[in-house]
Amino acid sequence: MTMTEKESDVIILGAGLIGLTQALTLAAHGLQVTVIDRAEPTNLLDPKNDGRVSSINSASWNMLAAIGLTEKLELHGCNIDRILINDGLKPGKLDFTPDENDGPLGVMIENGVLQRTLFETAQAHDGINLLMPRQVEQTDRGDHQVSVSLDRGEKIYAPLFIAADGRGSTVRDAAGIAMAKWQYNHSAITCTVTHEQAHGNTAYEIFYSSGPFAVLPMRDDDQGRHRSAIVWTVAREDGPALAKINQRAFQAELMKNTGSFLGQMELQSDRITYPLGFHHSASLTAERLALVGDAGHGIHPIAGQGLNLGLRDVAALTECIVDGARTGLDLGDAQILERYDRWRGLDNMMMSAATDILTRLFGLPGDTSSAIRRFGIGIVQRIAPLKDQFMAEARGESGDLPKLLMGDLV
Repeated sequence: MTMTEKESDVIILGAGLIGLTQALTLAAHGLQVTVIDRAEPTNLLDPKNDGRVSSINSASWNMLAAIGLTEKLELHGCNIDRILINDGLKPGKLDFTPDENDGPLGVMIENGVLQRTLFETAQAHDGINLLMPRQVEQTDRGDHQVSVSLDRGEKIYAPLFIAADGRGSTVRDAAGIAMAKWQYNHSAITCTVTHEQAHGNTAYEIFYSSGPFAVLPMRDDDQGRHRSAIVWTVAREDGPALAKINQRAFQAELMKNTGSFLGQMELQSDRITYPLGFHHSASLTAERLALVGDAGHGIHPIAGQGLNLGLRDVAALTECIVDGARTGLDLGDAQILERYDRWRGLDNMMMSAATDILTRLFGLPGDTSSAIRRFGIGIVQRIAPLKDQFMAEARGESGDLPKLLMGDLV
């Protein structure tokens, strides 16, 4: 086999939502990017492989706008204009409703639609070289460059390697980056339903001791039926069984959990179930290596911020790389990577810790625990500055924001 050698500014392993967004943000700043993934494009784009729906908060949406994607996506997305939080179906709620001039809190969009849009945009971009399907046979991260050897005889050279290869990242493990990780006694069941009453662009989060039950607004279907996505967290041992009970019984459980506030519900998709866990890397960088998204951290979906946390990584890493390039630094220079690790390390840890605490707090059984939770919800509802801070967190607009999350190229 003849060896083909190519040079790139950056190599990204992983053509999922985070890897492709990272490629597009870097290419938007004039960098040449090579993306490698072992999947066949047809498999990657098959909506059956990821039937989930993601909440893209307003800051992440700003970044997608900055790289020219929102015109394609808004045809399929549903604005989140309001978030309602309840402890069970008991009295007292936390109501996040922004002022009209502030715009939506975020946009709900199907992962399959987002994946296809990112892939087709990357495929058409002159600055992005997609190599799929390819297996990585060897990676060498040296003092001066990274070289990646592939199974079809290609060898790619670049000053920087970005791992966007997910929760089980082989690159992270090979680099010897330590991980803190544990499993929750939870499984998530996800599906799409239609319902009688309009959702009013409202996301509902109902907390039960067995886990949170989220009803997330989606765009009406082609027949004008109202739709929502369900993310139902249950005890780990109950997940597979609940996902397999007959459709009528499952719909009855959904109605019970919602108190029928959206009227009759009808299942419209397969039910997907998966165990939930936590992992957090000790560092987001190593020599000429940066981790983004699930390669560096994974959290409970209780706050719906997992994908947004990864997109925040993308925005920060892009800014660090582009700023470094403008000052003449090698793109894999330790100064660039240290800045990224400092910038994202603390924020990721704080969000990971917060979701872990929320998971445990809202999972405490008993009337006393419920009363304490409802007391806390009432305090946040009544104290405007505190409520505004929570709303800023939901929007992704708190902390030291990268320029892309404010809608500006670096």
